[in-house]
Amino acid sequence: MRQLQDDKGSCRRIKGRLAALALVVGAAFLAGCSGGQDTSGGGTGVTITSNTPAAIAIESDANYNNNTYGLITGTTLKSWLTDWANNRPAAITGKLVIFQSTAGEVGYEYIKPNNVNVFTYLSPSSEWTMTRSNGVIQTPSMVIDGPTIDANFKKYNIDPQKDMVLCTQGTASTGNVMGMGRCWFALRYWGVDAKHIAVLNGGNQWQFTSAALVAGDFAATGSTAPNNGTASVKDIPVDNTMLQATVEELLAVLPSSDTNVRNDGVLLWDARSIGQYSAGEILEAGDSGYPACGTPYCAPPGGYNYMSSFQNNGSRQGHPWGALQLNFSNLLDSAQGYSFKDKATLASYLNGDVDGAGKGFTDSSYQLVGSGSAYQPGDTIYVYCETTFRAMITGMASAVILGKPTRFYDGAMVEWNSLSYLQDSTGNYILPLDSPWRTDVKSFFKPASSISLVAQRTITDAYALHANKIIVDDMLYKTGTSAGSGGSGGGSAPPNPCG
Repeated sequence: MRQLQDDKGSCRRIKGRLAALALVVGAAFLAGCSGGQDTSGGGTGVTITSNTPAAIAIESDANYNNNTYGLITGTTLKSWLTDWANNRPAAITGKLVIFQSTAGEVGYEYIKPNNVNVFTYLSPSSEWTMTRSNGVIQTPSMVIDGPTIDANFKKYNIDPQKDMVLCTQGTASTGNVMGMGRCWFALRYWGVDAKHIAVLNGGNQWQFTSAALVAGDFAATGSTAPNNGTASVKDIPVDNTMLQATVEELLAVLPSSDTNVRNDGVLLWDARSIGQYSAGEILEAGDSGYPACGTPYCAPPGGYNYMSSFQNNGSRQGHPWGALQLNFSNLLDSAQGYSFKDKATLASYLNGDVDGAGKGFTDSSYQLVGSGSAYQPGDTIYVYCETTFRAMITGMASAVILGKPTRFYDGAMVEWNSLSYLQDSTGNYILPLDSPWRTDVKSFFKPASSISLVAQRTITDAYALHANKIIVDDMLYKTGTSAGSGGSGGGSAPPNPCG
């Protein structure tokens, strides 16, 4: 019964989005709910299948070697490189397009393309993010708009309904795992079928070290982008925009106080350091920039400046009410090319269990939540960090490996902490006292120690009726009723991206 209620809740949110779109295009664009999916017919003559988070998620095999999409291993990739035409997955009729976040380590720069049916391109995360306005505020590192994803399809000659796209790290690092996550997220958000997208577990050199690939599987150069593609996301009659959660939707699911509510159908996962989550009230052993603790979590040393946890010249630091914290870095094995840990370990974290180092989910009391007190059956997981880069790692773990309904709050804390009745460096308040979009009223936080440290934010409309402009623009673009674009520029990450 719990799962049925949660699926109905997802349907209601989809209907709300489609109803908003109907007001824009003047069409009866409403949805029914069946089997975790909604079939929507509009006055535009376009039929769109709108997926719930549960329908978007996929579950990995316990043995990652058995996956042919989602999280794959070098062993699977080797079989593809050896004979793509005969070894490609059954759902794929086209070519293999490999994107690397960066070039690989020296001697392992590029997974070797044959430039016939296997192509490898350098594609940094800046190609999958852009600054956009949700109608209330302009935010960096959001999912790319319709014209931009179509420009990528053209640049790399991708046919998303025939080809397999493989997002990879290149050089192994947490940042490059985040980068391949942004590649995966943009493709899934725009409706590319899960069977046409894969992410590679571990960086290039690790594939050689682990004996999955051999020296001959690497090249010093990659492929040259042909810029002759003709496919469009308008050709994909699928709406996966529920993968993204707006600030409006996040505000709607928060509890009335800063407590871990276990029966509300929601797990809000903060992927940042506990120092950022707590605004410096507690630190985690081994976290970047923090001194070593004698225990997994410890109080900061004397003289510790809580401002060290601030990013992007934010007005405050802390977390939304009810959020649980588990640092993204715990999900990766740095000794194995920054690959994801095994499925059983990831599931154990999600249950609230601790690992051998004593790390696990904590709540607003800065105590471990305990076994059985994190994810609850039927929960939808909302993931975020500072700019939803680190949350690409937690979100891929929950949505691609563990198969849990997952939504990404793409605006993240760079947006959330901005929506405050607090002053910026000009002395002006970012939002007025009576703005309905103040998130400070549903947050634990500490303000910046001086307004001189707070950057100005671009507020579109402090009294906007909704904060879903990006979703509306993207659905309009997909149905061909508008040129779309909630965008403002593109291609550049914020000054201090997550991670």
